[in-house]
Amino acid sequence: MQAGRLRGVHRDSPAFSMPAEEQAHLAAESFRLLADPTRIKILWALLQGESSVACLAELVGANPTVVSQHLAKLRLAGLVKGRREGTFVYYTAADVHVRRLLAEALFHADHADVEADEEPHAEPVLVPVARAAVRSDQSVQRERR
Repeated sequence: MQAGRLRGVHRDSPAFSMPAEEQAHLAAESFRLLADPTRIKILWALLQGESSVACLAELVGANPTVVSQHLAKLRLAGLVKGRREGTFVYYTAADVHVRRLLAEALFHADHADVEADEEPHAEPVLVPVARAAVRSDQSVQRERR
């Protein structure tokens, strides 16, 4: 490919813009933290409602210490929030952006799998829930306008 030709294509698109360097790094860090099946499961559970480490450990089939370590990283990245009640901490997903990000990732994974197989197959249970989550978030956004 010719570098000059690519620049011309982008130059001709007035709506084209690149993310700022810091924004690209922050987004990449969020994706890096989501590149773990256990963290995906933890976040999905938290999107259903508030939960403790012990409950999350049972849901995702992992040791509570491991879940706690995952939650610490997700909290530092701003993807989850914790609420202390006595000696317990209850976690939730940080905001609707996390829901949309995860729902889109799961939706994409389902469709990438279909395209790879070249044959449609039964829809996984999570995909309709992911679609509903995205539709719900879109409704909330419309109501805010």
